[in-house]
Amino acid sequence: MPAGKHLPAGKHLSDIVGLTRAAPLSRRLFMAASSAAAAGYTLAAGPVRADPIRTSAEGLVAADATVKVSGGDMPVYFARPEGIENPPIILVAMEIFGLHEYIKDVTRRLGKLGAFAIAPDTYFRLGDLTKIDSIPQLLPLVNSKSDAELFADLDATVAFAKAQGGDANRLGIIGFCRGGRTVWLYATHNPALKAGVSFYGSLMDPPSAAMPQNAFDLADEVKAPVLGLYGAEDQGIPPDQVRQMEARLKAAGKTVEFKIYPGAPHGFFADYRASYREEAAEDAWSRAIAWFKTYGVLA
Repeated sequence: MPAGKHLPAGKHLSDIVGLTRAAPLSRRLFMAASSAAAAGYTLAAGPVRADPIRTSAEGLVAADATVKVSGGDMPVYFARPEGIENPPIILVAMEIFGLHEYIKDVTRRLGKLGAFAIAPDTYFRLGDLTKIDSIPQLLPLVNSKSDAELFADLDATVAFAKAQGGDANRLGIIGFCRGGRTVWLYATHNPALKAGVSFYGSLMDPPSAAMPQNAFDLADEVKAPVLGLYGAEDQGIPPDQVRQMEARLKAAGKTVEFKIYPGAPHGFFADYRASYREEAAEDAWSRAIAWFKTYGVLA
């Protein structure tokens, strides 16, 4: 795309290209659409696997809440360990599919590790995206979300978690797909951030009015250590882009680490989707936990 040209609102960005080209699995391994919807999963990402990971809320305070932001009350879902004072705060930056069960489950997983994990529905002004069942319907909506508004929403979420007893001095962020892009950008925005983990976040998408700069453009401004986890078979974010991003960040003296998983497509961590790759996902989760421990987020 020529310099200065903006991406149309309905155009597929690199994270969506990777998602829509993921290899399918056998039909018998998926829930019926009605069952998936009843279980709280989005349908726009495609068929939902019959055996997604399910994390209980035992030992947690886990609940829906709202956070006051510009334009209304933003829904959030949080999970924190019972009886623990001042747990670290970890933001969970979701995909484009709304605040559905997969994101809530990841939030509980982090709560089990001792964090005040909180997932804000930063797209709430656009309606309930979990109820939309097609990518073409979603794209014009999610691509209209401005980075400036996104940052304000995330800052408000941190303030809410702090007011509820979370330790904002141990602040982390983890994100998936579009939320992985959010990790890279939030690491340029908030100097209080201790560490971030980006799962297959887009790096070099062309600019738009809502998203004027990409992660690669802003690499020199990254303020926190970030771990990037990518799939070698990602059709939207090829390994060459990942290596270019790593080189740029390291040349700028940033604290980063990347892992590219052979045979893994975009969305390899998403245990509710056909793209899930168990071995890569388990290794990536272990690395994410270690990263947060190394940089003072998790104990």
